[in-house]
Amino acid sequence: MSILVNNKTKVICQGVTGTQATFHIRRSLDYGTKVVGGVTPGKGGETHLGLPVFNTVKEAKETTGANASVMYVPAPYVKSAFKEAVEAELDLVVCIADGVPIKDMIEIKAMLKDSPTKLIGPNTPGIITPGEARLGIFPENIHHRGNIGVVSRSSTLTYEAVLETTRAGEGQSTVIGLGDDMLIGIDFIDAIERFNQDKDTKAIVMIGQLGGTFEEVAAKYYKDLVSKKPIIGFVAGNAVPFGHKMGYAGDIISKGHISAQDKKDAMEDAGIIVVDNINDIHKELAQLAS
Repeated sequence: MSILVNNKTKVICQGVTGTQATFHIRRSLDYGTKVVGGVTPGKGGETHLGLPVFNTVKEAKETTGANASVMYVPAPYVKSAFKEAVEAELDLVVCIADGVPIKDMIEIKAMLKDSPTKLIGPNTPGIITPGEARLGIFPENIHHRGNIGVVSRSSTLTYEAVLETTRAGEGQSTVIGLGDDMLIGIDFIDAIERFNQDKDTKAIVMIGQLGGTFEEVAAKYYKDLVSKKPIIGFVAGNAVPFGHKMGYAGDIISKGHISAQDKKDAMEDAGIIVVDNINDIHKELAQLAS
């Protein structure tokens, strides 16, 4: 099985006629993702990549039955695009853009409170269920269907984690890039909860990074669970001296006062298997399988 997206997910693309959207939607279509249309205000009635283009998300949903959106719109327009998706009551929105203003993200978080819509991102590579659906910019060729759930806050290290599952002779159930920014949609807890409920996910790989307290909060949640699947965790930035600020939004806000070791300690205390080197993940997965 999978979480959040599968081969039945009907996807629209907001900003579909843009250069990046065109490139990645074509790849997603080739992958077999059920992309059913796109939205570009002012271009309703046209077709692009063989897909109908609509002026609004509401119109696209009513016509196509879409329940998810992948958003390739510039950061300053993310808030208004997301508001459209929420008002149309889509199940899921994936926001690729980085540099979304903090003020806008605060308003987006407020929209999410009373909405059935889930947000992945911003500043994310997206989500992929191997062999079924690709929403975002993942290099689809490195993914293989399997039983390991991967969730990561570090975009590029997500790919490393996927390669580690392959080295262990495993594939992935679903891979989620939460997003590198301080304010994001779903977090580790959301992902862990869903992976725990997925009967075909047998273990989880969790990739953290400096900034914020996402990892510590997730560790506490995991520690308190009665029934749980094993998690192998890694936190990027362990070699960074205490107090040194990285470029991550979360680390800028926390002013470097939370070290990678603090996060690792919290995760280990919760019973998460923590590795010091991301290239050791495959060894721990092999141990679990033995």
